[in-house]
Amino acid sequence: MAGLLNTTMILLHDAYDYYLWTLSLADERTRGWLLVDSPAPTLMYTLMYLAIVWAGPRIMKGRRAFKLTWALVPYNLAMALLNAYIAVELFVASTRLQYSYVCQPIRHITRPDELQIANAVWWYYFSKLLEFCDTFFFILRKKDNQLSFLHVYHHSTMFSLWWIGIKWVPSGSTFLPAMVNSFIHVLMYSYYGLAALGPSIAKYLWWKKYLTILQLIQFTAALVLGINGIRSGCDFPLWMQYALVLYMMSFIVLFGNFYAKAYIAKGKRVYAAKMAANAKLAAASKGAESATTDSIAINGKLQRNGYCNGLHANGTANKKLQ
Repeated sequence: MAGLLNTTMILLHDAYDYYLWTLSLADERTRGWLLVDSPAPTLMYTLMYLAIVWAGPRIMKGRRAFKLTWALVPYNLAMALLNAYIAVELFVASTRLQYSYVCQPIRHITRPDELQIANAVWWYYFSKLLEFCDTFFFILRKKDNQLSFLHVYHHSTMFSLWWIGIKWVPSGSTFLPAMVNSFIHVLMYSYYGLAALGPSIAKYLWWKKYLTILQLIQFTAALVLGINGIRSGCDFPLWMQYALVLYMMSFIVLFGNFYAKAYIAKGKRVYAAKMAANAKLAAASKGAESATTDSIAINGKLQRNGYCNGLHANGTANKKLQ
């Protein structure tokens, strides 16, 4: 027992020493920034988020759903504006610095444009904390079908992983996924904000599925760039590139599965239902046509019989009169 305890203590001590060593490699430019120095706040907020995801639907089960239009519209508008700010800041600074979209090493310098990129990446990281509200609104509105594994996995992991980004790699190739994803989130939150206005507006929002397509394109492009960075020996932290590749693979599988179920399978069901309705209509039309034909035939036969009987009776009467 004493040996096991000593081994455990040694492992914990080594793990702590490794943690301190990794902190020594952190980017000095973001030292002291809000939520950056220690992983504790990020982990605490993530655990709180998961606890609310677990308990929220149970608490709301016996209660009426909130409509929350008054909160959804300004929230989504604010998130669209924040993501637009992040995307523009990253685009402008990276253009001035002539950053490469294929492989951009980290420059540990404090030029204003470099700090602008780091600042935008921090806002991108912080926006992932704000996006927890997406889930909270689903819970309060009793949209439990929206609390899929994909949704919870996406929100809980993005916040934690981007703490790693702002802590160790707040510039370099990090700017590209943050910039592209922020641009897509402008479209996404604009859609959610308009949809929250009600069915009279939502019926005109035909472009929801194209947001998922854009996300799949984004993930695939990031996967290709990550693999190319590993293959070509890009001067960017190798562990970050491997993490990017694995993370993008998980997103492609999960978002691809969502797209297949939400749009492809649904489209097939709608098409099958439409074909069945057309077949039923055609059968009903054919039955009505057949019934009409039979009616005409019967009426014709009756008319012919009546005519012949009348003619025969009249002929007989005439002969008697003669």
